[in-house]
Amino acid sequence: METEDQKTELVVIGGSAGSLQVILETVKNLNADLGFPIVFVLHRKAQATSILPNLLQQFAQMQVIEIEDKTEMQKNKIYIVPSDYHLLFENKHTVSLDSSEKMNYSRPSIDVTFQSASQVFGPKLVGILLSGANSDGVEGLKYIKKKRGKVWIQDPDTADVDYMPRQAVKNVEYDLIVKPENLARYINQLKKN
Repeated sequence: METEDQKTELVVIGGSAGSLQVILETVKNLNADLGFPIVFVLHRKAQATSILPNLLQQFAQMQVIEIEDKTEMQKNKIYIVPSDYHLLFENKHTVSLDSSEKMNYSRPSIDVTFQSASQVFGPKLVGILLSGANSDGVEGLKYIKKKRGKVWIQDPDTADVDYMPRQAVKNVEYDLIVKPENLARYINQLKKN
């Protein structure tokens, strides 16, 4: 049984090429009353309008929100980092958007968000890395582990593009290697009554 100080307060999921199908499947099977927010950091092209929140909303029981600067994070909601911005956590409730230089050729950078979230949430954070074509997220996962958060990685053998999860498995101390069809179930189990 987890103690109060280990109770999950945030799940951050990073993905790139090949991760969308996993995300849609996961979102569809998430319970609506998890007791914490979920944040998706996805590599996508910079564009004025985003169809991703609407797409996910069609599958999700929870409300899906594209983050704006100073968005107040709430439990039982799914947040998506907008393209062309890094996401930073100011505290457990407020986030800010940052347009500084790209990291790993990416903005948003999974590393930046993982690192920022781990500074705020420490052991109450779960960081999950999905399919992708570069190593963005690997350093961020190391940081989460250093702050005693949980690290989950998509099983590279199940990834459409396995470079990102394979680099993570090779270089990071992880808690769980997860197959896409089991991801929602594991996230649902984080809820503590």
